[in-house]
Amino acid sequence: MGGMGSGRRYQGGKDTTNSYRTLDVRQLQRDGLLTPGRAFGLNWTRNGEAVASIQARAEAGRVILMYSHRSGDGEWKREEYPVSLDWTLCTYGGRRAWFRCPAAGCGRRVAILYGGGIFACRHCYRLAYACESETADDRAARRADRIRERLGWQGGILNPKGWKPKGMHWRTFERLEARHDAFTRVSLAGIAKRLGLFERRLDDLNKLADDLDGR
Repeated sequence: MGGMGSGRRYQGGKDTTNSYRTLDVRQLQRDGLLTPGRAFGLNWTRNGEAVASIQARAEAGRVILMYSHRSGDGEWKREEYPVSLDWTLCTYGGRRAWFRCPAAGCGRRVAILYGGGIFACRHCYRLAYACESETADDRAARRADRIRERLGWQGGILNPKGWKPKGMHWRTFERLEARHDAFTRVSLAGIAKRLGLFERRLDDLNKLADDLDGR
């Protein structure tokens, strides 16, 4: 596990959430891993290879985390501690699980914990969301990728577009495709500008993408 303060920073001097390994209680709930008595393991991978793992055990009202970590070339340290769970009622029935941040003096109700020496909320680690440091073209690429995911296309704006998903109305598909293409133009124009390929201003393209995003 990585240590606190080891992540990528943005202009404001804070590490970003993308630099830390995460535990998402919503995913654990969807996978049925919060049932008392359930034991499970979680792995984090990079380029298809495991780079970190933890073991966990669900108990009534909490999850026990068990793992080893070290900072740099320091000694490995074994951790085992509980993370309390909280539950809220959903509007249309059922319950939604939340973590209570286990950091001393915190206890915030959060959906995601970030792994440093311990797993804690982003406020305790003073993390900024990665999108806070995005340029306009980064943001446009992320929005285009979100549309590609919805359409079932391969991720990455440089990859070819796919077909209309089965069952989707043509009007919906054409609207999403138009938004995707607008975001892609903004992203590619921004990349080209940073590389010095041309000096055209991006205001009009940014406005077009924002207009489409708001529809």
